[in-house]
Amino acid sequence: MLTAIVGVNWGDEGKGRMVDLLSASQDIVVRYQGGNNAGHTVVNHLGEFILNLLPSGILRPEVTCVMGSGMVIDLEHLCGEIARLRDKGVRVSPANLKISDKAVVCLPYHVRQDCLEEQRLGDAKYGSTRRGIAYVYGDKYMKKAIRMGDLFDTEALREEVSRIVEWKNLTLEGVYREAPEEPAQIMDWLERYGEPLKPYVCDAGLFLERAAQEGKNIMFEAQLGALRDIDFGIYPYTSSSSTIAAYAPIGAGIPGRKLDRTIGIMKAYSSCVGEGPFTCELFGDEANALRQAGNEFGAATGRPRRVGPFDVVASRYGVRVQGANELALTKLDILSGFSKIPVCVAYEIDGERVRDFPSGPRLNRAKPVVEYLPGWNCDISSCRRQIDLPKEALDYIRYLEQAVECPVRYVSVGPGREAYIDMEGI
Repeated sequence: MLTAIVGVNWGDEGKGRMVDLLSASQDIVVRYQGGNNAGHTVVNHLGEFILNLLPSGILRPEVTCVMGSGMVIDLEHLCGEIARLRDKGVRVSPANLKISDKAVVCLPYHVRQDCLEEQRLGDAKYGSTRRGIAYVYGDKYMKKAIRMGDLFDTEALREEVSRIVEWKNLTLEGVYREAPEEPAQIMDWLERYGEPLKPYVCDAGLFLERAAQEGKNIMFEAQLGALRDIDFGIYPYTSSSSTIAAYAPIGAGIPGRKLDRTIGIMKAYSSCVGEGPFTCELFGDEANALRQAGNEFGAATGRPRRVGPFDVVASRYGVRVQGANELALTKLDILSGFSKIPVCVAYEIDGERVRDFPSGPRLNRAKPVVEYLPGWNCDISSCRRQIDLPKEALDYIRYLEQAVECPVRYVSVGPGREAYIDMEGI
């Protein structure tokens, strides 16, 4: 069984929390795209963890985790992330973590370029996390990238680094009027942080193909959400990789395989980190109340997230491009303190009521059409069956699944691993 866990919205939907929960039935969990530009927060009996690069399945000792060929990996960050997990008693070894030899290395000059360009753009910036993600993906597609497998041939690597740094310095010196990079320093960085990771590097695609042939359960974990996808998101305010489920087998390293199940993750309300159109956004005291209630601050950056009511238009679109068969609705408990719950049911663009998600300048002109549903005004964090939920909470769930045209299978009512309801139960 091949299952994808993907975001329906702008990211930060709670994918890590659901991967941690559902990985109990999996043999392998794979991250198939992205880098350390977002974080997945997981809370279990060992404590709270923020994972930027490692698959969330790493917190289950019986699960093997894979970092796929579609990822971009900051070696220094990954070494630090592994060390922090070990400090908390989590086992991380070549036995339970595989890194694709085809995954691309995110280097210090990528981070430097990212920061310099955001500074140059000023108020017109894209809201980058300044982790170098756009620049390392750009280099990948210009065939000027270093891959994990390159770490094993020092002389060939040194020659390639020299050629790439010469090219990079044309931009750093000629465009930004900054000091050049030194090839020797880049090599030192690669050797310092690459050496301890070498035992993890392998042909991950071959490993996964053999596992699929053996009938293993493989789960694919996405980073960010549909609206940050490079093709289908709110371009140009997107990530630089494909966040959609259809890319999962490709980014993992088994492009000939097809998914059996796609679970879309969406919050009971909306949140967004970074720049770009966010039609349903709330402001002022109303936004602050929701942000504080949901602890809406970026796991990777600490930035306050923009927040708003559930967006039916954006979510229906996200469900469609993700090809979701079923949904997990997270953070329903956060709405327990609201006597009435706003929902963005449509957009208004140039005086016209719009049901389908627009793109480009039309999205920039969109205004929310908001309706209110009754709240439940009680704590639901201890609910474990749907019959435990108050009628208003159950009505809210049913309204959302009808609006986005996909059934809700799981509902989370707290951050802990067991704080959820399987809606197929009673």
